[in-house]
Amino acid sequence: MLSVRNNGAMPTQMPVAGELLTWARERSRTPVAALAKKFPKFPQWEQGTAHPTLKQLEGFAQTTRTPVGYFFLPRPPALPLPIPDFRTRRNDEILEPSPDLLETIYACQQRQEWYRAFAVATGEGTVAAVATVPPGADITETASRMRAELRFETTQRGSSWGEAFRFLADNAEDIGVLVMTSGIVGSNTHRVLDPDEFGGFSLVDNYAPIVFINGADTKAAQIFTLAHELAHIYSGQQGVDDSTPHAHANTDVERWCSAVAGEFLVPDAELAAGDAIDLGPEALDALAARFRVSTLAILLRLRDTGFVTGDRFRTAYDAELARVRRLAAERKSSTGGNYYNTQPARTSKRFARALISDVLEGNTLYRDAFRMLGLKKQSTFDKLAEHLQVG
Repeated sequence: MLSVRNNGAMPTQMPVAGELLTWARERSRTPVAALAKKFPKFPQWEQGTAHPTLKQLEGFAQTTRTPVGYFFLPRPPALPLPIPDFRTRRNDEILEPSPDLLETIYACQQRQEWYRAFAVATGEGTVAAVATVPPGADITETASRMRAELRFETTQRGSSWGEAFRFLADNAEDIGVLVMTSGIVGSNTHRVLDPDEFGGFSLVDNYAPIVFINGADTKAAQIFTLAHELAHIYSGQQGVDDSTPHAHANTDVERWCSAVAGEFLVPDAELAAGDAIDLGPEALDALAARFRVSTLAILLRLRDTGFVTGDRFRTAYDAELARVRRLAAERKSSTGGNYYNTQPARTSKRFARALISDVLEGNTLYRDAFRMLGLKKQSTFDKLAEHLQVG
């Protein structure tokens, strides 16, 4: 922290430009009311009619997760995403990624760098699925190939959405894709990732491809996101996505990945062989349960395959969207579950096993492993190693 000695005088005010404060507020997604509650003069700070003290500025920087040095720049810095941005549903007023999203990408990139070196050193070889299907390839053939290689036919999805997601994630890891699922930044339970900002992202690499899934989203949405990001891995095109089936894709790559994900999860041939199309809530719930997707994804597949068109689709979709939002608002937040089950999923089980094994062999420092795994104690590391049956 910066320090200023003023020999008992009134605290020195810092003439920070309101533009910088507005930029920090918007990129952190912190409501004005919340900031005004913590810093009563915040509206005046933004307007330039008052200024924070150094202590208040440091507190504001911590609240908005902004390095305090940025407030002494002449204008807001450009902090773009390090990978392509395919999102379409973000707030038009927010032009930059949040600190939460950036830090999550950076952490995954560090893990990817480590795992790539590990894979090369141990002779793992490249991951066969990476960049083997050009974007624009036949959607049905691509989806069929993915279902076969990922062992995710409609009869292989378990008895719940949670079970289906675990099956798909584990099978993706079996073919070499590192799947990381978390609803928080690192291990900080106070920094919850916002599903409205992003659903997931992919980092393409021949040795260490990564798919990150926003675990704060619904389980049905996570399944679609995972399928969508795997399509990105197969096509060799990385990026950050909404990954919701109803997002309006703005590039050919996104439209193709969404179409592949839809066909992968809800095959056209199986819909054609199904029951007569009923758009009531019970019928939609039944189809969603059968394929382990959301009811909105079902409606969009019915539209894309020509079963439902025009006004009938729009009326049904609007009604179902309202129902889904109502149910989501009523849903109670779930507990975090068993730590030793959730923590490996946050960093990828495959990654965690490799890193712990390398530490025990003396090739990687405990300090570096603790940072990449989000651990603080040796005892936690030892228990995690035992849970993953490493060592």
